[in-house]
Amino acid sequence: MQVKTTILSLPTEEFVHPGTRACTGCGLAIAYRVGLKALGKDTMLVVPPSCLTVLQGLFPVASTALSGAAERGDNFIYFCYDNEGYMNTGAQRSGTTPIGAITANTPFKGKLQQKKDVPAIMAAHKLSYVAACSAAYPLDLFDKIKNCMHLPGTKYFHIHIPCPPGWGYDPRYGIKIGRLAVETGYYDLYEIVNGEFKLTAASEKLVEKRKLVPVQEYFRTQSRFRLLTDAQIADIQQKIDEKWAGYYNKDE
Repeated sequence: MQVKTTILSLPTEEFVHPGTRACTGCGLAIAYRVGLKALGKDTMLVVPPSCLTVLQGLFPVASTALSGAAERGDNFIYFCYDNEGYMNTGAQRSGTTPIGAITANTPFKGKLQQKKDVPAIMAAHKLSYVAACSAAYPLDLFDKIKNCMHLPGTKYFHIHIPCPPGWGYDPRYGIKIGRLAVETGYYDLYEIVNGEFKLTAASEKLVEKRKLVPVQEYFRTQSRFRLLTDAQIADIQQKIDEKWAGYYNKDE
């Protein structure tokens, strides 16, 4: 049975306490807090050096190890928090940095390559569960964790994490920016259960509304996108529209 959680029904027990290394306004703190509420106290965490103590250890450093574990069907949940760069070492580009984003080592034109679609790569391993989540939608994250815990083998979570210093925005607006990523169709919330793809939460509602916020509204909230040209934005918008046309057609 699918779990549907409300803010009032979230567990009150806390496993993440004040004093973490997360920056002010970091979406990672939300994901950790809500994720551990879903997993509960009988949980063993394996956390490599990262902003909080994983990101970018996967792209591409640990991808071989994860791929091997997934192929074997090892029974664990892998959480990848995606702040779209090597943020704990100075905001350098990574495989998941989006095209056009300014980083420490792409300062003049922004990144020229497309973002790597890691959830699709993991889905190609025929896992029992793959989820794309966002720190801006914590209840969706909570429900997905609860809904996958009974499934066998490797489960993969990809969590979009707004990063104030790396993306260039006021820490107060992290949730707003994370939601804009979804409302523009730039980042999608979904789950793949035993090969069956389904949009979730706000992304599912966007199919019903059939109206996306222009992606330029998302870009203008972050200084990392300040070098994007009108032509680049138009090309990105076209790709989003084509992707969502496919979602609309599936819904008919």
